[in-house]
Amino acid sequence: MQPARPLLLYLVTEDWYFLSHRLPMALAAQQAGYQVHVATRVAKGAADIERYGFTLHPLAWRRGSTNPFDVLANIRQVRTLYRTLKPDLAHHVGLQPSIVGSLAAVGLPIALLNALTGLGFAFTSRNVKASVLRPFMSLLLRFLMKRNSVSALVQNPDDKAALKRFGVPDEKIELIPGSGVDTHALKPLPEPAGEVSVAFVGRLLDDKGLRPLVAAHELMTKEGQRVRLLIAGDPDAANPASIPAAEVERWRHLPSVEVLGHVNDIEGVWARSHIAVLPSRREGLPKSLLEAAAYGRPIVATDVPGCREIARHGVNAFLVPADDPGPLAGALTVLARDPALRQRLGSAGRQIVENEFSSIRIGQEIVDLYGRLLARKATLLPAA
Repeated sequence: MQPARPLLLYLVTEDWYFLSHRLPMALAAQQAGYQVHVATRVAKGAADIERYGFTLHPLAWRRGSTNPFDVLANIRQVRTLYRTLKPDLAHHVGLQPSIVGSLAAVGLPIALLNALTGLGFAFTSRNVKASVLRPFMSLLLRFLMKRNSVSALVQNPDDKAALKRFGVPDEKIELIPGSGVDTHALKPLPEPAGEVSVAFVGRLLDDKGLRPLVAAHELMTKEGQRVRLLIAGDPDAANPASIPAAEVERWRHLPSVEVLGHVNDIEGVWARSHIAVLPSRREGLPKSLLEAAAYGRPIVATDVPGCREIARHGVNAFLVPADDPGPLAGALTVLARDPALRQRLGSAGRQIVENEFSSIRIGQEIVDLYGRLLARKATLLPAA
């Protein structure tokens, strides 16, 4: 009789985030023989998730809520799912699923992987609410990571160092740089004709550096450097750092600025662009920059954790300080005026993605990690 295939459950806040950021991992696991299940709040992604052969478990939860009653309700529904489904391994994607999923799994024979993608709002934002939450979240993470069956997954060395400062043992922290990108599907694009365009792709959050970016664009315009700024993405009402709709609307009326909103055709955005920009305060490993590099676009980003993993100063990118429009405008101006430099940096970025961040390579790394976690579980946990 064939042994049962191990059951892997992804716990994710939103269906779109799973499809956008964790699909390559899930496909690699499925190809390696895992039964892949996805538990998430469902908006429009149900058909796509099921089309890949994954089993979907819709959740009714409020992402980002700190209301204790909401948190308890989330824990209850996830614990009910875990007790019914009996997964061998649960991959918690993000800070909220890591907290909810770890508490829901207390006393259950499940190996847990808490993927902390950039550490989240509490550790990134300068918001007063974030500063209040930060010490509590640090203590909670340390507590949750004490159990033998729990491991953490980070995307860059800075986040690994941060977890160690919180008291998480080094041997319980795994580092895999993102989910990778499909380098066969994402091919280098020729530069478009006409006015130089700079593209930002991501959620419209203050922590992503959009305000300094708009200010840098205004500074360039005043100095006579014509550059079109494309902003692709929506505000995120569940995140306290979301840019207010009225402010986004004001940007729509600025000269040479296009606010594109949510865009399904991301390749189309990069096809219109000459330069990729992400002036964020902190990232895990930004998918937008990985894709931009795969398409052969040079990058201007902030010299912060996550960004500097893919944006390497003088190689495929310019790195600038966070929250400072002046250097940001200067770096964008240099690239806007030098097509040969853009070509050189763009080609180098493509090579970095091929060598280090292909979905095939990252998929094999995550499958190997799953295997180690299940082997460790077999020695630590009683059989279900």
